Amino acid sequence: TGRASRHHPRETLRVVSEIGLGSGVLAMIGGSVAIMGFLTLFAGATVAVQGFTSLGNIGVEALTGFLSAYVDVRVVAPVTAGVGLAATLGAGTTAQLGAMRISEEIDALEVMAVRSVPYLVGTRILAGLIAVIPLYSLSVLASFLAGRIATVVILGQSPGVYDHYFTTFLRPADVLWSFVQAVAMAVLVMTIHSYYGYTASGGPSGVGVATGRAVRMSLIAVVMVTLLISLALYGSSRQLHLAG
Repeated sequence: TGRASRHHPRETLRVVSEIGLGSGVLAMIGGSVAIMGFLTLFAGATVAVQGFTSLGNIGVEALTGFLSAYVDVRVVAPVTAGVGLAATLGAGTTAQLGAMRISEEIDALEVMAVRSVPYLVGTRILAGLIAVIPLYSLSVLASFLAGRIATVVILGQSPGVYDHYFTTFLRPADVLWSFVQAVAMAVLVMTIHSYYGYTASGGPSGVGVATGRAVRMSLIAVVMVTLLISLALYGSSRQLHLAG
């Protein structure tokens, strides 16, 4: 990635734009921005609806804002965004690199004295690091917005009640660690998919097999990152913080 940033900045910017807006059919629906935005939008709404119903069974549905602030930041938004990264950015990366491998385009780069790993893999990992911050910012905002709309507009809770408990339980430190988690996921997803695409073999069917294996491995990595960071940050905490 260091060599890619020094020698291939133009290719890195091209991959960043491709990651954000997509290409081909993916670009027609808004690219990764639209996909990750809608995924977290529906996930945040689901948390709000389920939380309002479950808390209402014990008479404390006013705490729905607590669930949106606590669960969305710590689990729902990171995991949903990680799945979106694997399904859009990752799968596309494996398919592109795999197609280049079986058509001998990677070998052609080596013949022309272009180091293929920094040019193809390093630029994609670096582009994933650059693109994940705005993409994840959109995802977190979408989950917050969906939770508020579902609770206030659809379920009829008072806006003041929701906002009070939401701001009370939303800790800036949790949001910061959520972004750290998203960056770690992006690095792992792009590295895994780049590896499987770069080492693909066996023709078009081999590219399909490599993409499937990469998606499975990246989904496991996303869940493992969530588990390890949750254990490190919240595993020993035995009290509930009511404010930052």
